[in-house]
Amino acid sequence: MLKELSELPGVSGDEHLVSDYIKNAISGHVSEITEDDYGNLIVRKGDPARPRIMLAAHMDEVGFMITGIEKSGLLKFKTIGLSPQVVPGKRVIIGRNKVPGVIGNKPIHHSKKDDLEKIQEIKTLSIDIGANSKETAQKIVEIGELGTFDTEFREQGDIIYGKAFDNRLGCYMLMQMILQTDLPLYYAFTVQEEAGLRGARIAAYRVSPDLGIAVDTTSSGEWPSEKDVPLYPVLGKGPAVTITDSSLICDRNLVRLIEKTAADHNLPYQIKRPMIGGTDAGPIHLTKEGVPSAVVAVPARYIHSPMSIASKKDVDTGIKLLSLSVENMLKEYAVKS
Repeated sequence: MLKELSELPGVSGDEHLVSDYIKNAISGHVSEITEDDYGNLIVRKGDPARPRIMLAAHMDEVGFMITGIEKSGLLKFKTIGLSPQVVPGKRVIIGRNKVPGVIGNKPIHHSKKDDLEKIQEIKTLSIDIGANSKETAQKIVEIGELGTFDTEFREQGDIIYGKAFDNRLGCYMLMQMILQTDLPLYYAFTVQEEAGLRGARIAAYRVSPDLGIAVDTTSSGEWPSEKDVPLYPVLGKGPAVTITDSSLICDRNLVRLIEKTAADHNLPYQIKRPMIGGTDAGPIHLTKEGVPSAVVAVPARYIHSPMSIASKKDVDTGIKLLSLSVENMLKEYAVKS
């Protein structure tokens, strides 16, 4: 299942293949599946009473959009959630027909020394699909089509390699909770998180949860940028619990509950480096009168790039921690409701 989720194309704004896969996999194991006009997949399992808890994981991945076709047949593009330094020379697939191509720039033999020491700007790069003219390329690709990297999933022992781990790992975790537990919850598989945390805002307004948990992937911190900054989170030492990021300050009571659950069940966990990144919990916690929210994420190396690396143990531990924490939330917050 992880392999299929990772290899599916689903750039922000075109998540339908991922949504279809999830619907087919969980059909028959849930009480209701709703797909809103924006593309969010909202799943209800059981009859959620108070507190109404919603777990959210975004389906979209980073990628690019075709913005122009040159006379030579080369394609111009804009990135969605990508940095210029990770894209040159990478194999890509474009559109629903999965047109193959490669992101190219000026060869080293034709480059000046000063140019080689600079990070290439996106405007200097092109995608080559093998077309020898604009007319030929227009028959294959249209302006506005989305693309992603042509990366195959693989695994070696506990370590997994693949694209779109941010956030197909979170989608996988929610799917496993649906298949393995009978917890009365709402699950939101959201769209356009990488384009501005958009889908979760709509999903949360529709569900109107009492508590929200974003289940995501976070960058490992194994290469500190400053002297004496500790290395955290790292692969293989458990999921990461967020205290605060750029989109919210997590509800302290929920954070303490998750940490106590981990301690009570001897589950390893880590703290996400504060004030970095944002998740679906950002818009969720601002819904209507406000929703106490938290974030549980799996650390991965090289997110927002053609290939990420993660630990299966962290994923499995994350599923256990989420399931047990939700059980405790249903007990503790039911008394207060």
